[in-house]
Amino acid sequence: MNTLHPALQECTGAVVALVSGVRADQLTDRTPCEKFTVAELLDHLGGTLLSSARAARKEPQEDTGVSAMSPAAVAEAAELAAAAWAEPAAYEGSTHFGPGEMPAAFAASITLQELALHGWDLARATGLSFTLGAETAQAVLGVVEQIAEQARTNGGYGPAVPVPADAPALHRALGVSGRNPEWS
Repeated sequence: MNTLHPALQECTGAVVALVSGVRADQLTDRTPCEKFTVAELLDHLGGTLLSSARAARKEPQEDTGVSAMSPAAVAEAAELAAAAWAEPAAYEGSTHFGPGEMPAAFAASITLQELALHGWDLARATGLSFTLGAETAQAVLGVVEQIAEQARTNGGYGPAVPVPADAPALHRALGVSGRNPEWS
């Protein structure tokens, strides 16, 4: 929890600030995440964050049929997930998240990379700011490197994009996940 919790909190704050600036006329815009428009990415991220909050609380995962999430609803889902992961017990044992049961700390890691990568996706698509501190960006890079091969296998990440070794940690994480940090 020691390294994940502050990073989750920082990413949550960045996403909450970001989504408050998303305008209705941007919802059909494309994003760096090729399979999602801005609206679809908000739906995906919001649904994932609600599921993450249930995972942190060790509650059963249920299909809530989440769709058409407003930016405000995504911000609320982010804050719910962050509050759930603020509890030390959330990181203990195993939980259900995504495709099935996994170590709870791993579910927190997945949440961190979802916030960071999709936060960046939304920022690039909308022209808004998304900034993470060096320690949080390094934590994100560690998670992305850890799950990259599995994420590529299940279609979550594309082929790695070459990024200079001395690039900022968030840019290296983006490259590992198949995103071009220079996307526009």
